[in-house]
Amino acid sequence: MRIQNSISASISLGLRQLFSIEANDISLQETKKEFEGTFTCVVFPYTKQAGMAPPMIAQKLGEFVQVNNEYVDQFQVVQGFLNLSLKEETWVSILAECLADSNAFQLAPKNEKVLIEYSSPNTNKPLHLGHLRNNFLGYSVAQIMKAAGYEVIKSNLVNDRGIHICKSMLAYQLFGQGETPETSGMKGDHLVGKYYVAFDKAYKEEIEALKIAGRTEDQAKAEAPILLQAQAMLLAWEQQDPEVLSLWERMNSWVFAGFEKSYGQMGVDFDKIYRESNTYLLGKKLVDEGLTQGVFFQKPDGSVWINLEAEGLDEKLVLRKDGTSVYITQDMGTAQLKYADFGADKSIYVVGNEQDYHFEVLFHILKKLNKPYSTGNFHLSYGMVDLPSGKMKSREGTVVDADDLMAEMVQTAKERTMELGKIDGFSVAESNELFNQLGMGALKYFLLKVDPKKRMLFNPAESIDFQGNTGPFIQYTHARIKSIVRKATELNISNEWTEDQSITLATAEQELVYLIAQYKLKIEEAASQLAPSVIAQYVYDLAKQFNKFYNELSIINEEDKTKQKIRLSLVEMTGKTIRQAALLLGVIVPERM
Repeated sequence: MRIQNSISASISLGLRQLFSIEANDISLQETKKEFEGTFTCVVFPYTKQAGMAPPMIAQKLGEFVQVNNEYVDQFQVVQGFLNLSLKEETWVSILAECLADSNAFQLAPKNEKVLIEYSSPNTNKPLHLGHLRNNFLGYSVAQIMKAAGYEVIKSNLVNDRGIHICKSMLAYQLFGQGETPETSGMKGDHLVGKYYVAFDKAYKEEIEALKIAGRTEDQAKAEAPILLQAQAMLLAWEQQDPEVLSLWERMNSWVFAGFEKSYGQMGVDFDKIYRESNTYLLGKKLVDEGLTQGVFFQKPDGSVWINLEAEGLDEKLVLRKDGTSVYITQDMGTAQLKYADFGADKSIYVVGNEQDYHFEVLFHILKKLNKPYSTGNFHLSYGMVDLPSGKMKSREGTVVDADDLMAEMVQTAKERTMELGKIDGFSVAESNELFNQLGMGALKYFLLKVDPKKRMLFNPAESIDFQGNTGPFIQYTHARIKSIVRKATELNISNEWTEDQSITLATAEQELVYLIAQYKLKIEEAASQLAPSVIAQYVYDLAKQFNKFYNELSIINEEDKTKQKIRLSLVEMTGKTIRQAALLLGVIVPERM
């Protein structure tokens, strides 16, 4: 904001004039609650250049800023921290500045194109809880980057080929008896996932039989007939066997139809969907290119590798001995295809931290191939989602299904809302829409409020609470704000006022104004860290501060008309800011409850 920039400029000028220190990028922090002040400048970095102790630097700098800046009233020195308090009349100016900003929720264009790849499901199973964190994270980062001024492309790379896909196909071929989504009453992705589990069950039974017959564990795993059949099916698929391709296309069509319904409920979308079946051949061409250049080498069995020992890694397979591709092969092809399609300056891969090594290798390979898209790549690595019962295992059928969890969250929201009596006067359609907004808002907010890098424990009961750091608390606060605005409209109370230096704001108002004024800085921070958790914490703090303001001060019943108008304008601006911040998280805030 303008006032914050002015204070930063005064500090920079003071450092130059008092200590001959050039520091043009002054960062002001929010003053901690236990101290007086609004902004804090940390002076420890200037100790050596100034040749004096931090408290002395802070004292001299505080005196300078107090005299030379029109907005600063008092200052306080706490060791190497300079805490600055604003003049009373400044708060009204800040509020007026926020209200007058036609781009209050959007940063200036950065003229950079960013491609964000997220979701990346496999067509051998339905989406689960881990996919929910991935999808919500990818979508939210895209929203934040757009608000930060980037041109954003959202892409999804669907893993629709490979040995795991063949496992589901083979199990269906062996045990399916012509079952379809229509005859079974199951979503297509759930039906295909059923056969992935069936394959694993049969595979384990064959392993045990081979061990009884005298094979070792490793021998049994490698020689199990059903696995050999799946490997043969993969080879047949790559050789374009018509029967295998027909089954593959049929089962994939079921899965894609199921995914589309799941994505609709999640509220996420994509500008471009890539399929690995269309990128793996391009990856193979890059392997041939790398062999010619000496980037890759071939072992006696025909497999192709890259040696990254000089980079502190090891050897990595890029093509199997039978000529079939691996994940990294198709990722190489997809990287080239994405660059050809969009020419993005940055490419962000939203993938769990179990793939950290994979992406480290991929980025090294692209650099060694000297590709123009070898720079600007970033792996947004996130922690897994745990449950009280432990880690999820897809092939054993012990995952928390995404569709089931979303439905459960909406149902829980319905039960809690009806218990609290927050749907008086709602039609059935309006009630169902509210239940959906609350259930999905609770789920998204809970999964996004944690720093992406951290592993987390999902607690459905805690997430749906209307009190505390939850989505429903923020949603209810917005509904309360909209109720106040509607009442003011009914009473013809205006929110228009003229800035006046004699107007002062109460502490609760000042704190609310401060948070509103920080919105753009929080967008910048969240975008630079690729962390929706920054926005989640911000919108929670804003909602919490609004409730404090609401409980301490009159709005509709305020007798002083100027104060009444200012407070109403502050209420409306808070509501707009909460709504915009929530949208960055993919959360819809209701108009009424």
